[in-house]
Amino acid sequence: MQPCVYVLASGYNGTLYVGVTSALAQRIWQHREGVHDGFTKKHGIRMLVHYEIFASMEEAIRREKQLKHWNRDWKIALIERGNPDWRDLYPEIAL
Repeated sequence: MQPCVYVLASGYNGTLYVGVTSALAQRIWQHREGVHDGFTKKHGIRMLVHYEIFASMEEAIRREKQLKHWNRDWKIALIERGNPDWRDLYPEIAL
């Protein structure tokens, strides 16, 4: 289990969601399958477009809170620095 912060999108330049987990592949699968009712299911947010790994959950939660307070343009710039084509990164982590 590795603490992570992740950003999901509904599509290119679409609606964004920031979350934190210690089981990234499992949590993204849950979002993709609509296992839980909520914001991501309601808005069709299924693409993993960014994630960051941390040594501790405390660090991950701190980063999640920081990103949630960022404006949309900053989040888009973060995504595009590491993933300019907005590829779905889920296949890379679902091995």
